[in-house]
Amino acid sequence: MPIYRLLQNKPLGPEEISRLTAAYEQALQGIGLVDRNDPIAEMIAKKIIEIGQTGVRDPADIAALAIKELRVT
Repeated sequence: MPIYRLLQNKPLGPEEISRLTAAYEQALQGIGLVDRNDPIAEMIAKKIIEIGQTGVRDPADIAALAIKELRVT
């Protein structure tokens, strides 16, 4: 899963990792993406991490922002 690979190199605590992975899963479910090897899954993972670094804390908000910013539905 792209999010785990990308998070390995980030100095994040367990709570933040949990929040970002929850947001990632919500975003993928929100757009109906099942194939975690799809390039869009990696794009979403990167955007989730980027948004998470801005201070947004709620996984649902992070997921919604990622979908909106990437314009994937």
